[in-house]
Amino acid sequence: MHILLIHQAFASLNEPGGTRHHELARFLAERGHRVTVIASPVSYLTGSRGETPHEKHPEPGITILRAYTYPAWHRSFFHRVLSFFSFMVSSLFTALRVRGVDLVWGTSPPIFQAGTAWAVARLKRAPFLLEIRDLWPAFAVGVGVLKNRGFIRAAEAFERFLYRSADRLIINSPGFREHVLSRGARQVELVPNGADTRMFHPEISGESFRQRHTLAGKTVFLYAGAFGLSNDLGVLLRAADLLRDHPEIQLVLLGDGKEKPRLIAQAGEMGLENVHILPPLPKTEMPEALAAADACIAILKPVPEYKTVYPNKVFDYLAAGKPVILAIDGVIREVVESARAGIWVPPGDPERLAQAILELAGKPQERQRMGQHGRAYVVAHFDRQVVALRLEGILRDTAHKS
Repeated sequence: MHILLIHQAFASLNEPGGTRHHELARFLAERGHRVTVIASPVSYLTGSRGETPHEKHPEPGITILRAYTYPAWHRSFFHRVLSFFSFMVSSLFTALRVRGVDLVWGTSPPIFQAGTAWAVARLKRAPFLLEIRDLWPAFAVGVGVLKNRGFIRAAEAFERFLYRSADRLIINSPGFREHVLSRGARQVELVPNGADTRMFHPEISGESFRQRHTLAGKTVFLYAGAFGLSNDLGVLLRAADLLRDHPEIQLVLLGDGKEKPRLIAQAGEMGLENVHILPPLPKTEMPEALAAADACIAILKPVPEYKTVYPNKVFDYLAAGKPVILAIDGVIREVVESARAGIWVPPGDPERLAQAILELAGKPQERQRMGQHGRAYVVAHFDRQVVALRLEGILRDTAHKS
């Protein structure tokens, strides 16, 4: 089966960013399928084009084609929309040159590229599989990024059109099901986020990471991911401020995004010597970074819509055998609590966050138990190989029935 994936933010394992789709593509290629990916040459996380050209054939069975993208990075919402539309158009022409396609796979966000995938599928008379990874525009409205009522109505109409038009729709969190069904989706399947339990393992050593970043002998709490408006990392800095009198506790923020310059400036103004803000790492180097942590942190703004999400980073934390301090409510809280793998704190509450950090810092045996529970739970329920096998079945069924 030849699968065409259109994904502006596609990141390979040697790049920073979410690598869910590269991991799934590798599994499909190992199973004998061909996967062609049309992606942006500009990193969605860092805005960098990279020092060397991207490989067109990174491994057998996978082809990556890069379509022109306006280099907006994090300049403004207007420039980001220009970036989305530029890729929407350029990826259409790139996709039309790809031959022998059995199924077109669109993914959102950005939702605009899903429109391209629909158009390509119809022009090639191939089935259209739509994947929803975030609820756009609902999340953008909820966090206050999208305010124009006319644009919101148009975006919601486009969203409903795509849901109705998909031959099959997959979601990566069970929290999305009610939303997509209420807006016209027909066949909805859950292919949840998960972790590569072969890549992340509790036995990996993180000592060299600790040495490089002057963390030897410290109790390290790690946040790894995007530095965006949604991630509410200002709350994490305020929690660090409350922990000044505990220099043995160090907070590491690892990643990139629009809010990073502001957060670096804020940490400097506050004089936070217990905070380390570091550049993003490729996925291949993340196991060592997670191994260096004593516990990990996941945080989002206290927005009701975020109760529906399954953040990828949480599954990586659990696979690495790390306890999680979770400042996100909803379905991911159910996972962490079912796994007995961490502590939940209310989103947006720096005092409770600092309290949880201090509590875990003083309980090394409890951290170890939580880490073991989390690892076992991910292996049993969210291993990437099992998730990918489910995806393969859905792809086959969609291609054969349409």
